[in-house]
Amino acid sequence: MTFEQLVVFVAVAERQHLTKAAEALRLTPSAVSASIKTLENFYNVRLFNRVGRGIELTREGRAFLFEAKETIARARTAEALLSELGGLKTGQIDLQASQTIANYWLPERLLAFATLYPGIGINLRIGNTTTVASAIRAGDAEIGFVEGAFTEQGFAAAAVNSDRMVIVASSRLAGTVDAERLKRLDWIMRESGSGTRSVLEQDLAALGVDPQGLRIRLTLPSNESVLNAVMSGDCVTAMSETVVAPFVAGGRLRVADIELAPRQFTLLRHKERHLSAAAKEFEAFCHTYVVQGT
Repeated sequence: MTFEQLVVFVAVAERQHLTKAAEALRLTPSAVSASIKTLENFYNVRLFNRVGRGIELTREGRAFLFEAKETIARARTAEALLSELGGLKTGQIDLQASQTIANYWLPERLLAFATLYPGIGINLRIGNTTTVASAIRAGDAEIGFVEGAFTEQGFAAAAVNSDRMVIVASSRLAGTVDAERLKRLDWIMRESGSGTRSVLEQDLAALGVDPQGLRIRLTLPSNESVLNAVMSGDCVTAMSETVVAPFVAGGRLRVADIELAPRQFTLLRHKERHLSAAAKEFEAFCHTYVVQGT
């Protein structure tokens, strides 16, 4: 059974006339008649009675008419939905992002995008580089955002922004914090798999500090828990300059005079999966969005 056969059947049933149905469908009467006969023969059911020069629905035809109309209505609703999805009037984007990006970089962009496309739902989950990559690989997220470069096979990766990491300590920690002292101080670290930790380890190695030789007192799963631990003790950590800025301004943290390389914010997607129209538009939006007030 084809959609066209359903349309022909309903047109004939509503008009009880082959010629009038053919005119409405812009088909020939013979084409309409052939479509009805094919449907009847294939399912071995009589849908119309030929009474004199006219036709009328059989009992089976009347029962089938309701289902045929419902099927056509559902198909047209689906067609309208596809049209809306393509026009970005509706849809949903599943995103995953590491903490710094999710808490400090994405919100303004998500709000601006939602203002432009109010019918698009945005589902954001927060994790670290490892969990973001896993979500993309499994198809649980269309787009992901991580800190630092990303070269794992199977992913398309593109830089969308950058920030600067800084090493910070509690204002109560006495003395100068230089590269040599970093080897003797205790550290509060983000968990393995986080972009912040990965980038820090690369930067420390560039400074001649072996990351494997650090004195790690505590490993914590969020920026907030790390910073609160550092502010309450005599340890150091590394974090985005944007994240620590309020605490530095408030005098609770101080920044070590150690220059770290800028790190990029990377947008990830699966190389072999097609992005939905909404996700594709958001990807382009992230590349072109200009921060307000700049």
